[in-house]
Amino acid sequence: MCNTCIASIVYCIVQTINYIFLIFVPWETSDVSCQWRGYFGYMSISAATYSYLIQAISRLFFSKFSTKYPGLLTFRTHYYLILIHWIVVFIIPLSSVITKDIYFRPGLLCWVPLKYTIHVAYTAFAYYFVPVSSIIIIYIYIYRRIKNGSKRAEIILNTANDKRDLEVFRNIVILLSIYITGGIPTLLFLLFTIELCYLAGIVTFTLAVTVEKICTILLDRELRQVVWNIIFSRNRVTPFENTIIRTRHIVNFRRS
Repeated sequence: MCNTCIASIVYCIVQTINYIFLIFVPWETSDVSCQWRGYFGYMSISAATYSYLIQAISRLFFSKFSTKYPGLLTFRTHYYLILIHWIVVFIIPLSSVITKDIYFRPGLLCWVPLKYTIHVAYTAFAYYFVPVSSIIIIYIYIYRRIKNGSKRAEIILNTANDKRDLEVFRNIVILLSIYITGGIPTLLFLLFTIELCYLAGIVTFTLAVTVEKICTILLDRELRQVVWNIIFSRNRVTPFENTIIRTRHIVNFRRS
């Protein structure tokens, strides 16, 4: 989950920079600069989507291989997963800077133009279809395994873990659905070149990230309680100087 939060932060930062260039820095017309903005834009999108794939793989390790391969449950294994995730994320969008398909276009973000059909298809396949379809397949497998195995005696002993897996599955499906919904206007623009969908796509995916973070807090009981305590904490904070003065008065009183 922390890796997904980092990926979301990276996405917000990168997209904010892209919007700043689009709206407030119109005189920056360099094609090379536009290519790199496109690269980091696609990188941030894939970072968010593939982070959920890493979560799904982690849940698969706990659900399927926890007994046979306990080494897969260690922090070291998950560190390797996160490392692989970021290596893949930085490699996938390299086509944005290797090719010359992305170039500066006034009033538009630095995405691959629709006329480059193969490149557009690659972006949709690599950034959306591969991680989303993989996540769906993994969680369908986990769900069916839990349902089919619940009738066996050895699985019944792990009912609490199964319920936890189903709860995590439900939460991640909800959060992933929010991301998918945020990308629908952009997909419609790529398919039908509707300008309104392009303008909506500028806002919806970033809005989806914000909604996803809010839902993360609402769906996680412990995180929700922590946030609630931070916002509505009634504990009075005593200034440090007052504490020192009060302590000195007590010491002087005892001496007298």
